Amino acid sequence: MSVKEKLIQQLQTKQARVAILGLGYVGLPLAVVFGEAGFVVTGIDPDARKVEALKQGRSYIQDVPTEKVAQLVQAGKLKATTDFAAIKDVEAVSICVPTPLRKTGDPDMSYIISATDELAKYMHQGMVVVLESTTYPGTTREVMLPKLEQSQGLKVGKDFFLAFSPERVDPGREDWTTYNTPKVIGGITEDCSEVAAAWYSQALETVFPVSSAEAAEMAKLLENTFRMINIGLVNEMAIMCERLGVDVWEVIEAAATKPFGFMKFTPGPGLGGHCIPIDPLYLSWKMKAFNYNARFIELASEINTNMPRYVVGRVMEALNERGLPLKGSKCLVLGAAYKPDIDDIRESPALDVIGLLEKKGALVSYHDPYISTLTTHEGKVMESVPDLMQAVREADCVVIVTNHKVYDYPAILKAAKFIFDSRNALGKAGKANPKVARL
Repeated sequence: MSVKEKLIQQLQTKQARVAILGLGYVGLPLAVVFGEAGFVVTGIDPDARKVEALKQGRSYIQDVPTEKVAQLVQAGKLKATTDFAAIKDVEAVSICVPTPLRKTGDPDMSYIISATDELAKYMHQGMVVVLESTTYPGTTREVMLPKLEQSQGLKVGKDFFLAFSPERVDPGREDWTTYNTPKVIGGITEDCSEVAAAWYSQALETVFPVSSAEAAEMAKLLENTFRMINIGLVNEMAIMCERLGVDVWEVIEAAATKPFGFMKFTPGPGLGGHCIPIDPLYLSWKMKAFNYNARFIELASEINTNMPRYVVGRVMEALNERGLPLKGSKCLVLGAAYKPDIDDIRESPALDVIGLLEKKGALVSYHDPYISTLTTHEGKVMESVPDLMQAVREADCVVIVTNHKVYDYPAILKAAKFIFDSRNALGKAGKANPKVARL
């Protein structure tokens, strides 16, 4: 029996042991899905707080119920450690570490490189490794493969199997989860794809193999570039509609009645989350090496990045029309998470809006039922106001940045002196209301 055949048999019978490197928004849900499928899973993360929480059966991710974690820990299906040496006892490894952008706009590969270096120390024959961290095309083959092959003298496609499978986590969703969202997988070799697909298909509903790791890497970037560009388009549409004196929200609803050839996107105060503001820029950066300028990506990024500044400018204009300078005015930012009904603040435009308002001299506070504290880009630590309605009444301007469903918008509208609604959270009640300005 070949190494490949033996490993596939171990995966199909759930005898293979699994390690997840990185226990964040991607890694923990994946660990739980594999555990629920019957695998013994070891989560590895340098953050001792996460490891300790899991050992106690507690979840720190909103989408992962503590009850599930506790059941898996109690059943011996989910373990956690900070020690990467645990890799030597497993056959399957998924890497789910962050891939942020540097301030210079190029990818920060340090997390992937660090995880790969640790993995390389404990590589052994009969392993399958899947990278899930979003990155530029070529990372799996150009960055990971040389390190893994050189460390123990193992040959890819023969002694071990390496693939890329882009994460598709959308925090807060209940309809599409880690389990039922189709999973794209592309290997370094055909055998790598086969082994990785055999592993993931034991725990996930749908696996979609592609011909190479590069195709899988590119598919992820296409998905998020599509969203980034369409959001940039509708944000620019909002700016144009404001200049023309047309209600952009009415325009969008009208266009959305077309049953074909149109997909509804809505404007907002900027892009947030780990994927859409960042991932397309990996591709833009990569293409510079080929003397190609990714113009759609660069333009959409420019428009989206400018939206917090546009929102603050509109707030300043609206206050001026009411005889108030922004400097010295009390501004309450409503919602800090990057999208509604979640506790994820990564790349949230609220941080930019808060920072820009403060630079203009506004006295800024915020409220978010999911985020009790935050640290601004300037390093200032802020706490969510304890009494929402009191803060609404005292504010000269309430700026709705994140439209959480838990907010009582009619009550907020009644109590507020003035609201700038960047998400159309007030709906028809905010249209033509003298107390409201909308994006």
